Amino acid sequence: MDLTIYDVIKRIYMATKSQGLRDKFGKITFEVHKSANKPMIKEAVEKLWNVKVRDVRTMNLKGKNKTFGRRPFQTPDKKKAIITLKEGYKIDLPQFESMGVPTAKEEAVSSKGK
Repeated sequence: MDLTIYDVIKRIYMATKSQGLRDKFGKITFEVHKSANKPMIKEAVEKLWNVKVRDVRTMNLKGKNKTFGRRPFQTPDKKKAIITLKEGYKIDLPQFESMGVPTAKEEAVSSKGK
């Protein structure tokens, strides 16, 4: 299967833990295609956002067993990639700012004012 750079990255993870990684360390978490490897992910991020990637960490997430009424099923397996950018590079993602969730820096400033 031949993947394009648009097939490699599926979406951006917006969980609380991944937002903490972004705020503290500048790491961005993506859901990627199951068959994508680290060089493919690095190339896709560098071409899509015009940045330089320092490190790519990947993990495979197994689907959870759930029930819908009496019918058991399993959610699909996923692959996640945590991207670390080189110094001086940043990916501006407007959806992070529009979430309304305060960043760690904003929380520190607001707690000092109380």
